Amino acid sequence: MRKKIFDALMDAEIHDHSEPINKSPYWNKDIAPTRKSERTWGTKDIAVLWISMSACIPTYMLASSLISEGMNWWQAVLTIFLGNCIVLLPMILNAHAGTKYGIPYPVYCRPAFGILGANVPAVLRALVACGWFGIQAWIGGAAIYKLVGIWFPAMMTGAPVLQGLNAGQWGCFLFFWAINMYVIHRGVESIRVLLNIKAPLLIALGLALLGWAYVQAGGFGHMLSTPSAFEPGQPKAGQFWPFFFPALTAMIGFWATLSLNIPDFSRYAKTQKDQMMGQALGLPTTMGLYSFIGVAVTSATVVIYGQSIWDPVDLIAKFKSPLVLAIALISLCVATLATNIAANVVGPANDFSHVWPEKIDFRMGGYITGVIGILIQPWKLIADPSGYIFTWLVAYSSLLGSIGGILICDYYILRGAKLDVRELYEKHGAYWYAGGVNGRALVALVLSCLPVLPGFLGTVKLATVAPFWISLYHYAWFISFGLSFSLYWLLMATESEKKYAI
Repeated sequence: MRKKIFDALMDAEIHDHSEPINKSPYWNKDIAPTRKSERTWGTKDIAVLWISMSACIPTYMLASSLISEGMNWWQAVLTIFLGNCIVLLPMILNAHAGTKYGIPYPVYCRPAFGILGANVPAVLRALVACGWFGIQAWIGGAAIYKLVGIWFPAMMTGAPVLQGLNAGQWGCFLFFWAINMYVIHRGVESIRVLLNIKAPLLIALGLALLGWAYVQAGGFGHMLSTPSAFEPGQPKAGQFWPFFFPALTAMIGFWATLSLNIPDFSRYAKTQKDQMMGQALGLPTTMGLYSFIGVAVTSATVVIYGQSIWDPVDLIAKFKSPLVLAIALISLCVATLATNIAANVVGPANDFSHVWPEKIDFRMGGYITGVIGILIQPWKLIADPSGYIFTWLVAYSSLLGSIGGILICDYYILRGAKLDVRELYEKHGAYWYAGGVNGRALVALVLSCLPVLPGFLGTVKLATVAPFWISLYHYAWFISFGLSFSLYWLLMATESEKKYAI
């Protein structure tokens, strides 16, 4: 099996499927295969994409939250780096179809789930991205609120008007949300400009914070000397491994969405080597560097302020220089905006377009993403580090692991990385199954999520379950991925071999 996957992955043949299929109701220009002339991204471009998306406030918050929960600096950085190395594998595997056939993620789901059934994984992934969109929009609005509030303190003293938020919080959040909507209205090309200026801004800000922390804490020795709470004699002695494995699952969950819809970007890559090398160079390294900045600075805040400050916006708000605050505000807003549009709009916009290709284009899909991003109440998702990691990231990673297992099994094991692109858009074609839906894929999806469902309900306090189910839930992504892969393979074994001889 490993040889079969390797041989398929090394097939670097790039096809040009530019012939229009615009008479099909399951085709529009946004989900059509990219032309060969449009595939201009080299290794550097893919790496820059990942550097731009990874150098963001949630990465900083993710790293430093592990410090808040008891890890020391090297335990936190190693956990994050390892999680990103693990998620890199399905990332590269799923990107292959995008580069070879020029198809976006929802179309990539069609061979496994059916042309209509593909809407299930597409919408599941889109709803998760809507949550991330809301989180990023909230972070951007919160940065504006906290930093502008230093100049205008009256805006921070108002009574709550809705959902425990005052008028100033709502105003800043909706203002930043509206900027996101404007960029969506301008179109996908505006993302390129934002990404080109975003990465240097936020990396410079992170390094500036690191330098400040070095000076204030008296050097890296003091900064990184905070012991692990899991060491003997410490408050959480002997509890490292029960914390490590759910934390590792959460680190995988951080980019679990992109590991599915990476074809939305890899469809613009020149070759398979470009997409593989670009991702390998850009993702783990940037996540490791920026997470180190997060844990180092957070460790320093323990020395400087006597408490760990895991939110960089809260930390920056402690500075009094108007110039520093202005630079920080602009950098945070531009950086958050760029990451949000690239990571959390491109995918769901294509996904929603896939649901109704004749009526929903990329722009309308982006508007839908923005509205759901508000309704999902992102301020509750990141209210505390524990909830951010264990309730949000682990919960959705269990679902996305299930989808990933099915897609990889179908594309590599059953089809040998060979697809008929025209049939991907045709009713009653090779990927139509029964009524446009492959019921076997949906059964595998549901069954693979069931083992971790009781643990999820117990974690979010919707039910009381035995400790066994909570422990099982901590391995959600691994369990659901492995189960869905195996179940789908077994369920599809009854299909004729000629079904996959494209």
